[in-house]
Amino acid sequence: MKRLPIGIQTFSKIIEENCYYVDKTHFALKLIQNGGYYFLSRPRRFGKSLFLDTLAEIFLGNKELFKGLYIYDKYDFKPHPVIRISFGSGDYSLDESQTIDEIKHILQDNIEALGLDCTDINDFKTCFKELIRKSYQKHKTRVVILIDEYDKPILDNITNKEMATKARNILKNFYSIIKDNDRYIRFVFITGVSKFSKLNLFSGLNNLEDITINKEYAEICGYTHDDLLTVFKDRIEGANLELVKKWYNGYNYFGKPLYNPFDILLFLSSGHDFRNYWWQTGNPSFLIEKLKEENYYIPELENALISEEALEAFDVEYIDLRALLWQTGYLTFEERFTDERGRLKYKLKIPNLEIQYSLNELFILYLTNQRQEMYRYEDNLYEALKQNDFTSFTNHLKTIFSTIPYTNYANNIISKYEGYYSSVVFTYLMALGYDVIPEDITNKGRIDLTIKTKDKILIIEFKVDQEKDKPIKQIKERRYYEKYLKENKDIYLVGMVFDSKERNIESWRVEEVNKDGANKLH
Repeated sequence: MKRLPIGIQTFSKIIEENCYYVDKTHFALKLIQNGGYYFLSRPRRFGKSLFLDTLAEIFLGNKELFKGLYIYDKYDFKPHPVIRISFGSGDYSLDESQTIDEIKHILQDNIEALGLDCTDINDFKTCFKELIRKSYQKHKTRVVILIDEYDKPILDNITNKEMATKARNILKNFYSIIKDNDRYIRFVFITGVSKFSKLNLFSGLNNLEDITINKEYAEICGYTHDDLLTVFKDRIEGANLELVKKWYNGYNYFGKPLYNPFDILLFLSSGHDFRNYWWQTGNPSFLIEKLKEENYYIPELENALISEEALEAFDVEYIDLRALLWQTGYLTFEERFTDERGRLKYKLKIPNLEIQYSLNELFILYLTNQRQEMYRYEDNLYEALKQNDFTSFTNHLKTIFSTIPYTNYANNIISKYEGYYSSVVFTYLMALGYDVIPEDITNKGRIDLTIKTKDKILIIEFKVDQEKDKPIKQIKERRYYEKYLKENKDIYLVGMVFDSKERNIESWRVEEVNKDGANKLH
């Protein structure tokens, strides 16, 4: 049985130590043959660094490492000098000198690897330029530049605009050398988590091709389900494959759905235990800071529409939270379409159960500041819905609202409206793993929340400071439930009225819909 390459980002180590490897060399060959300057954005731990190291070994001419792989007999493996740049290590959040110091360390590593020197390493722009030109002169062939985690000094300061701007300007100054030395360069590949505006960060590199959502390169990083069934066949045996898909699959770049490799490797190593492997390695606290800045309505984030312009406009001065959630892997594409005005739009979704559980628990903390008690509340809600005990279900919700600190209401603009209350209910139910649809469109209007479980559908309408029967009356008058009569599940209509002064549920009512559409009080 082969070794699982957990944490290994070095291609030669994977091959020499007989690790599992999903062959991505057909993508590498296509890139090398078709062009010269590429940019790729993917979430953290998605295999970007390994792919970059694979490119390095190809351009260094180490053919025997690729024996048995797609590229082995299809490429001449002519050696090229390779300049490797990575900002993956280190913390750049203290001051801008950290970014400058890291650039110097990177240049020093390349000086030693290439057997060259530069006039003054403190003048990092000139030193970088000298490395490119001297490499070309020494090897009589053009240079390859591979840049990994190009954006980390900016992302480390994502909630500090002043520091992020300084980091961006330093990097922009550094990367500008590439533009001025095109005649000496054979190939450039740049990767990172974020997709910052090329205009502001790569000014002048107008030949930089962004393959982030190019369907021809959709599977350049990550594992497909077919990879699990073939490459990891001996390791995946005995696992509940449908549950594996629900937990970890679902990242979409308009090719086959993908798994984050980090999740799968740890899942296989643990003996098929379902855990939040990828989520636990990150620090998504920046999401809370962004939420506080702009007071987003949570359900809109998790079922968002976003234009191509919003994705492309991402920069320090303006960061669209929807774009940030997509780039960092907390949301993925569901579909793309052209609107009535001919503009390209994208619909976003949560990729899988791991993210659904974890992201919504983060949102619960933001909305309610409930920490230790959150998991007990989740269990109580789950058991109440499982038993169709709507009295307990509502009482548990009342407990949740009664224990929310006043400051969460006072600091939250939407707490004055039904959006806050529906957001709390939405995030708790999403954290249970249910399929929850906010603003569910019907031919008669929009349902506030639709909850779909294995055996039932809940249609929920919220009102604030209204008559107690108004929500349920609206559901029935507009016959929202007709949309789901053919699903052969029990349908329950739930109306809740909140008291804004008491900040809790004032009244509630539940009716069950028979399969013929008739209602009965539950």
